[in-house]
Amino acid sequence: MIQTENNVILPKTLLLLGSGELGKEVIIAAQRLGCKTIACDRYKGAPAMQVADLSEVLDMTDGKELKKIINKHQPDLVIPEIEALAVNTLKELESEGVKVIPTAEATSITMNRDLIRNLAVNDLGLETAKFEYANSLEELKEACHLIGLPAVVKPIMSSSGKGQTLVKTMEDIDQAWKNAIENARGNSKKIIIEEFLVFDLEITLLTIRQKDGSNIFCPPIGHMQKNGDYQCSWQPAELNAMQLTKAKEMAAAVTNKLGGCGLFGVEFFITKNKVIFSELSPRPHDTGLVTLISQNINEFELHLRAILGLPINHIMNTGPAASRVILAQDELKNIEYHGLDNALKFPNTEILLFGKPNAKKGRRMGVALTKGKNLNEAKKLAQKASEKIQILEKNSSYLK
Repeated sequence: MIQTENNVILPKTLLLLGSGELGKEVIIAAQRLGCKTIACDRYKGAPAMQVADLSEVLDMTDGKELKKIINKHQPDLVIPEIEALAVNTLKELESEGVKVIPTAEATSITMNRDLIRNLAVNDLGLETAKFEYANSLEELKEACHLIGLPAVVKPIMSSSGKGQTLVKTMEDIDQAWKNAIENARGNSKKIIIEEFLVFDLEITLLTIRQKDGSNIFCPPIGHMQKNGDYQCSWQPAELNAMQLTKAKEMAAAVTNKLGGCGLFGVEFFITKNKVIFSELSPRPHDTGLVTLISQNINEFELHLRAILGLPINHIMNTGPAASRVILAQDELKNIEYHGLDNALKFPNTEILLFGKPNAKKGRRMGVALTKGKNLNEAKKLAQKASEKIQILEKNSSYLK
């Protein structure tokens, strides 16, 4: 074992619940610190499993299965990386001494749009978009009248924009209800209807809550979404001093209320005169993939340092940088990638291919990361590099 100056003893055994592309980078960061890692997911060969010491395939929404795996491995830390979890089991295990990052309660609150929105508005008084809840199609219609159109309809429990619909006219409501219910996680029929905001910028403020309760922040990350899912991000986002100060105050208020330690991805809408709270993830954020090229310490390393109680010195942006997702265009069971050589011809460019075993239309399969002389150049390079990657059925007739 290695003992650091502040009495943090390494290595630790870390069990990751969710093994996608973000989890993969968490595992890599953990292994660089000598930790033993166990990656869990619902299917074999998930990205984080490819680099972990051990892996487990299970239904993480099944409390009995989840408890069995955690008791089997006796990890020092349990790190949720997705929302689809048996959170009541995590709370039970936490009461028995299992350490959940940041806490089981924080995991529970942030996986439900209604709970985190209620906490932000009722407990903390933060400004958000206007919102209403609905448990039926009739209630949805009434809520749309109250909020006004256009409005955004979402399940209270989902991920990566699944089930989200922009309702422009009353004729869209039936389909919006169907989309939200069919794509909701779990059996809940509750949905949220949000005011459609006109904003200048949407950002993620990566907020690191340390073991002593203090918060530190990464330079803000701008991002663009489509159907509720991130498409590109860039750092640093251009905020004025007032906007940045307000975002930091609001982010700290939420993370302090949730407690625990680790990195939180806190999302805001920015207008000329307002900073409006949107959502929060108690873990590394997809828009933060850009920090793999844009910061001296990336978001995954920051998460590990915070949860292990290791020092975090100065965090800085190393220059204008951008990310652009690489999406599958078709459903494919046996995939291969073409065009990597062409993508890497662009200067200051990196390509991450996540290693997902199959593809479906719109699935995030990789990301292009670029640096430029300015943000505009970095964004253009990321776009061009991502477009060079083709995801095809293996042994296709594609001409290289």
